[in-house]
Amino acid sequence: MTYAEASNYLLGTINETVSRRNPYRLERMRTFLRHLGDPHLAYPTLHVGGTSGKGSTATMLAAALTGSGKRTGLHTKPHLSSMTERARIDGTAIPEDVFAGLLEEMLPAIERTTREHERPSYYETLLALAFTYFARERVEAAVIEVGVGGQLDGTNLIAPEVSVITNVGLDHTEILGDTVDLIARDKAGIAKRGVPLVSDAVGAARDVIERACERASAPFFAVADETAIEQLPSEPYGQSFAVTTRDATYELALPVLGRFQQRNAATAIVALERLRPGLRPAPADVVRSFSQLVLPGRMEFFPGFPSIVFDVAHNPDKAASLAAALRETFADRRFAFVVAISETKDAAAVLRPWLELPATFVFTTFETPGRSAERPQRLANIAEAHGVSARAISDPIEALSVVRRQAESSHVVVVTGSTFHAGVLRDWWLKNVVERSRN
Repeated sequence: MTYAEASNYLLGTINETVSRRNPYRLERMRTFLRHLGDPHLAYPTLHVGGTSGKGSTATMLAAALTGSGKRTGLHTKPHLSSMTERARIDGTAIPEDVFAGLLEEMLPAIERTTREHERPSYYETLLALAFTYFARERVEAAVIEVGVGGQLDGTNLIAPEVSVITNVGLDHTEILGDTVDLIARDKAGIAKRGVPLVSDAVGAARDVIERACERASAPFFAVADETAIEQLPSEPYGQSFAVTTRDATYELALPVLGRFQQRNAATAIVALERLRPGLRPAPADVVRSFSQLVLPGRMEFFPGFPSIVFDVAHNPDKAASLAAALRETFADRRFAFVVAISETKDAAAVLRPWLELPATFVFTTFETPGRSAERPQRLANIAEAHGVSARAISDPIEALSVVRRQAESSHVVVVTGSTFHAGVLRDWWLKNVVERSRN
């Protein structure tokens, strides 16, 4: 099987899955993993859920473990450019030929599972492939990001050393429920007896998670109670701050933008401090690893005239965090947004924080199997209803080109919204602008 054949096979499974609300789908995943030899139990794991920030937090955790000398797997989703990003070891994605070979080896287990339940979904197959890859490569630890929710997510079959719920907001409401309480209850389903659970959730969501931990006999640690954050003098386009816990002070220099990343860093540190001796990184390892952090598509800045930022912000919480980060980082500058949003999202709620910025907007679309984009004209209508002029251009590359031509040299172009949209335009930018500028 070639990588192209493997990709085509997986894309063909996207719409062949029962509803995510189906209470029996964990049985399908459990059966699938059993037929693969239970690879998810072959190494220590850290489990990371939440509405926003879980990908960044998971990446920080994995970086610290790698920096301490541990061979570390990382599974996050969705991917930005390639399916291979779903299974990384020490920051490097699984090679395409290994990916294809593993999937081919998994086909008998897929067929056996299909006979007993239904065919494993696209997400489940990629997750199982990551588990299997990590076991084959004998990782010493793996950081596993929750897909959707928590209680019924395929990742909830792992036996983690520590669990994390970054925060709780309104996203995937068609699956998890339409209130913060309902969503928090679902996310708190990852709590397990005796396993510390760390969370940066606040208010009612924190209360729900804390009660769930009590019922599950899972020690609960609130980031707000466990840490203090102090701002330090920072370099342009980076940030320096100290995180003080009960055990240590970490003076961090993050080469990434967005003050919200400070909360993610604090969350990761509290989780790392809950690990058992022998697995827990030393503070110096954490500081060094965080100083080299790379977060593609997360407030990722490329200087220029105009400059450009790529950020995946596909729910209201992430949109608000992006708006705050843009104000903090680029005070007194104007923005030119290129936005596409999935039709399953609350587009008006996502757009609202951005419409309050000094900005112009071009709305576009994306194409990917199993997902549909909201019509660009409808997004433009939402903006205009708020008194903000906007254009709709269906082709995303044309949309970005138009924005770059029309933006003034001092403007910041912001490519955001759907992961698929940001990923496509980021790839195009790297190949057609960044690489050409180096040649």
